[in-house]
Amino acid sequence: MKLIRDSSSTMLIIWAMLLGTALVALVLARWSLAFVSFATLALSLVPPLLAARWSLKLPLPFLLFTTLFFFASIFLGEAFDFYERLWWWDLALHTSSAIGFGLTGFLFVFMLFEGDRFAAPPSAIAFISFCVAMTVGATWEIFEFAMDSFFGLNMQKSGLNDTMGDLIVDAIGGLIASLTGYLYLRRDAAGPLGLGLSQFIRLNKRLYQKYKRRLKK
Repeated sequence: MKLIRDSSSTMLIIWAMLLGTALVALVLARWSLAFVSFATLALSLVPPLLAARWSLKLPLPFLLFTTLFFFASIFLGEAFDFYERLWWWDLALHTSSAIGFGLTGFLFVFMLFEGDRFAAPPSAIAFISFCVAMTVGATWEIFEFAMDSFFGLNMQKSGLNDTMGDLIVDAIGGLIASLTGYLYLRRDAAGPLGLGLSQFIRLNKRLYQKYKRRLKK
């Protein structure tokens, strides 16, 4: 019930639509659509459930972003073939996911130092954020290659060109995330993405004690 109370109306509408689509697909024996719908719903529930398990407070924009991302990548991308209909769909999702993973990496590394930017210089944390984004992107490409090799799928589409294109936009997204983290630590502001970092740190002050004390001075 708490998960429902803490969710926005947009997220609730998406979850309800996914559940309804899955149930209708089961009735109509559309097994692939049912699987994709249930998979999208399950993945979109992972962030808030993990946050509750680890006693983290996630900003509502972050939850909305992850829900929309899974909806766009798995449900629209696979079930309704948006990857083939729109040439830029895959590139846009890879870029946004790289930014998200890069910012997540920044927050995690910054948390390890309890928010002490003097123990870990902004440039070092920004570099690690970029590495996190690239690592996740490369791991996904390995997963696509494995699915195509062992199960006869076509996740890589055009093969090497698709893989390299994905890695390039992963690098762009990771660079955006790392620059955001760097500017945030140097200037305590970095646009809308920096605002997202501020919201997470403010909601989870206990994890960033040293940074919180610095802000009070």
